[in-house]
Amino acid sequence: MNLDQKTGLMAEAEYMPSPNCDARPPDLSIDVIVVHCISLPPGVFGGTAIQEFFCNQLDFECHPYYQEIAELRVSSHFLIKRDGVLLQFVPVHLRAWHAGLSQFQGRSCVNDFSIGIELEGTDDAGFEERQYEVLSELTRILMQAFPAITLNHLVGHCDIAPGRKADPGPGFDWVRYTKACS
Repeated sequence: MNLDQKTGLMAEAEYMPSPNCDARPPDLSIDVIVVHCISLPPGVFGGTAIQEFFCNQLDFECHPYYQEIAELRVSSHFLIKRDGVLLQFVPVHLRAWHAGLSQFQGRSCVNDFSIGIELEGTDDAGFEERQYEVLSELTRILMQAFPAITLNHLVGHCDIAPGRKADPGPGFDWVRYTKACS
């Protein structure tokens, strides 16, 4: 994988620009990766609903659950589908809106200094082999590009928003992931 430092885009990712991003505050280094999981509707894999949601193109009439999220404007830098396909929504030098109300090591507004990576999945299910492979390779590339991202700065949404978020959940193998990134 190759990250274009100028554009902030990963060459191997399909780029689908999300409007749900903005400039990062000046003088902050990127030093955290936040791992999330998402499926739309919940528990359903495949399709394009996640991409449509992150790009504000989801038809909220297609499923009753979508009414609950109709007002949300969120994104992530990356999404790794169940088959390992890598999508990018926000260049890494911009702030994606993925963490919400959050805190890491005493610092709030985790979106300001993090990269968000979504895995297509649920909090209570496992993830696919190919997802781990792509996630690990992507993380290693990001760690090279942003040396302040260290193994102890690879966190889940549950770690930065405890009590509010549970993803990526107990089905995510942290030992496997961090070992593959070291």
